[in-house]
Amino acid sequence: MTATGLHVLAVDLKDERMWIDLGMSALRIALILLAAWIAAKVLHKAIQRLLIDRSPERVRIQPRRVQTVGKLLNNTVSYCIYFVAFLLILGEFNISLAPLLAGAGIVGLAIGFGAQSLVRDVISGLFIILEDPFGVGDEVKIGSYKGKVEMIGLRTTRLRSWTGEVFIIPNGQINDVTNYSLHNALAVVDVTVDGGVSLERAMAVIGEAARQLKDDNVVREPEVLGVVTASADSATVRVVAECKPNTHEEVTRALNVLLRRALNELRTSPG
Repeated sequence: MTATGLHVLAVDLKDERMWIDLGMSALRIALILLAAWIAAKVLHKAIQRLLIDRSPERVRIQPRRVQTVGKLLNNTVSYCIYFVAFLLILGEFNISLAPLLAGAGIVGLAIGFGAQSLVRDVISGLFIILEDPFGVGDEVKIGSYKGKVEMIGLRTTRLRSWTGEVFIIPNGQINDVTNYSLHNALAVVDVTVDGGVSLERAMAVIGEAARQLKDDNVVREPEVLGVVTASADSATVRVVAECKPNTHEEVTRALNVLLRRALNELRTSPG
């Protein structure tokens, strides 16, 4: 019995077809690994160009956060690619993939149903970081919440209002965003002029007072647009000043002080 077994083994080892099949299987496995390695390198390079080498028009993302997200995406891509390669290699050993895929599908379905909100928040957080609609330090309005962005995480975004309240918003609930920190703002002041005062003189005084505004946040000299409303006993004159992003309230307060003082002097001056 032992001699017969050795004879069969000797015949199998001399089977040319068997060695050809083994060689082809080994070649296919090597090609699978090579293709997986190339695909991972290409996708890693694409992720690096997307995150690191992006156009510097408006890059305000923190470098450490960029590196963290880049590593996360690289690892996710690598795991997916090598998992597919592993399944293909198992197929070369004639291992049935149907039970494995069915089990993975059931597990994925269970996780998907149990963590829908978490998955949605994380995916939304990734898109917020990649698309950069707002950054840390920006003054934004998200839904009914308004404040300065303190933190952008993969799952939540944190705002702090000017009165001190902290809002923690799940990223999956961020739909409408107004960013006040992207472009220059406009400070608008409406001044009411009594009917007993010459309107032309009042506008000249208002314009002169507005041009005396000295504020580092103002990027263009204030100007008088003219009368926006008028009645028999009063008129409303509008003054505007272009200022740096999210500084219009401060500039508006400074303008109000100057214009109020100028109008008081106008009312008390003779003629």
